[in-house]
Amino acid sequence: MKSFVALAAAFAVSATLIAATAADAQAPGAFYVATPASPTTKTSLVTRNTAWSLRGGAFVAAQAPERAQILCQLVADHVGGLSGFTVKGEAYDADQLAKCNAHVKPAPAQMVAR
Repeated sequence: MKSFVALAAAFAVSATLIAATAADAQAPGAFYVATPASPTTKTSLVTRNTAWSLRGGAFVAAQAPERAQILCQLVADHVGGLSGFTVKGEAYDADQLAKCNAHVKPAPAQMVAR
């Protein structure tokens, strides 16, 4: 009986932690979630009039006046590409994400000292 209670308690704690993690990405102020394709050192950025902050490896932002596809392109350009983009809980499909990442500007070539 004790092991059943311990198992039930462990399950309840796990479920709470998972729900908290999912809720964090969709917390108030997280209308958009943009996951960089590569790790980033940035903790925040601004695209036109939209402020983004890094939370759990993804940039989140409140609803903005720009179209979602434009915002996706702007964030992708800032971080070098995205592996995922979500609008109000709806994830972009592969085609939408490819169109978003197609606008990423290549990094400037490094200057070599001679």
